[in-house]
Amino acid sequence: MFSYPAACDVDEELLELVTMVIASMEGERACKLRPYDRARCTLVHLRKHDTLEQIASGFGIGVATAWRYVNDTIERLARFAPSLTEALTSHHAGGYVLLDGTVAETDRVGAAGHFSGKVRHEGVNLQIIAADDGTLLWISPALPGGAHDVKAAREHDIIDVCTQLDLEVLADKGYQDAGGTVITPIKRRPDTELPDKYKQSNKIHAALRAPVERTISRIKQWRICRHARISPNRLTSVAAAILTLMIYSEPFPTSR
Repeated sequence: MFSYPAACDVDEELLELVTMVIASMEGERACKLRPYDRARCTLVHLRKHDTLEQIASGFGIGVATAWRYVNDTIERLARFAPSLTEALTSHHAGGYVLLDGTVAETDRVGAAGHFSGKVRHEGVNLQIIAADDGTLLWISPALPGGAHDVKAAREHDIIDVCTQLDLEVLADKGYQDAGGTVITPIKRRPDTELPDKYKQSNKIHAALRAPVERTISRIKQWRICRHARISPNRLTSVAAAILTLMIYSEPFPTSR
């Protein structure tokens, strides 16, 4: 095995953020790598999803040490992620939010229910909430990939919280009959043609929802969310850590 220099497409500001998070923790014990390099280990793992063996070789440390550095830092970043209510109350008053689900594939599944018919692969279901301009607001904890989007939204209390906050939610057909303030496309009845006015309404609805699709694309730029080689149980912390990093680079919308 040999190591080589490689680039990671993450802004220097995010590297500085993660470094400060590591350095500011109390009770810091002696480590083989300085906080700056431990931050690089973590960002390479999340962004490029290099294996721990690759990271260990590149930074001249053992695999077990790389595992500890990466996991400790992910857990620390996850603690800064906002709760659902905090994320939604940060949103500008009088607006609406966009809701969609995505499946983060994984190849290490030891429990039933993780197979997703949407992607025809094992994975976890993540619910994504974005502002009307596509700014990321919240990423849910991970549920088995076989969970339907509307079921996942209910389990995370997304519908109830948005209703309590009187915040409208634009979602796709996967959230039909969700209730509350969720607005989905108008469904065509069997053996009938949808009237033109409803087709136009659905077209506008799709255009308004488009930014959340771009948000999910940005989340998937963190390659660990494309096809993770880790236990699904760890993806809740991973999702929260990525939420923290993306919030830092995409500040919450301010009041209009």
